[in-house]
Amino acid sequence: MLAYYPDGERVLVVGSAGGSPKHPDWYYNLLANPEVTVEDGAFTYSATAVVLRGDERDEVFARLVEAESGWGDYQQRTTRTLPVVALNRQPGPPPGGSLAEMLKNIHDAFRRELSLVRNEVASAGTLGAQLRINCLAMCQGLHYHHTGESTGLFPALIAQHPELTEVVGVLQKEHDSIAVLLAELERLVEVPGADVLPQVDELIAQLTAHLDREEAELLPYL
Repeated sequence: MLAYYPDGERVLVVGSAGGSPKHPDWYYNLLANPEVTVEDGAFTYSATAVVLRGDERDEVFARLVEAESGWGDYQQRTTRTLPVVALNRQPGPPPGGSLAEMLKNIHDAFRRELSLVRNEVASAGTLGAQLRINCLAMCQGLHYHHTGESTGLFPALIAQHPELTEVVGVLQKEHDSIAVLLAELERLVEVPGADVLPQVDELIAQLTAHLDREEAELLPYL
């Protein structure tokens, strides 16, 4: 298991090995075979590993140190340059199962992640660093999922079932509003000491209602 950092459409990992003088074995494995399977708790998908070099590596590592100072501590313990690797998600649907099963499994993963966010806010008031990352991954994952639906699943369904045109139109509008809700959720959980539980509950309720509605409308056709 590795700590990871969402960065746009990719995920970043650092070959720190706790500040060891040697690169971790997994780094050499990626050099030999950059095609990998990523399991981040909410999703399993194929990705291509790219080792960042030069100025890009330095700029990204500086951002990671700013987010978590421990990476800087690891770098100070060793003379080697800690490698930073980007895992670029490969296009395509998630593996295994029917379309209905895949949609339900993806939605259930989002529900579990939302539950983790809610529980952490309820117990601690704001999210810890790792759960903030999990929240960000969930938000980016939901955006990726909705983009795939809007450009792939929805047009295919309408082509086969024109009677779904109005339903899909409503769901598409919800996708647009969900993007705003996700940005608000990320903003709220970053506020230290703030009483954000009521807002988090409202945002999560709306997100969950959208997932439920999508399943109710689309699963019979899938």
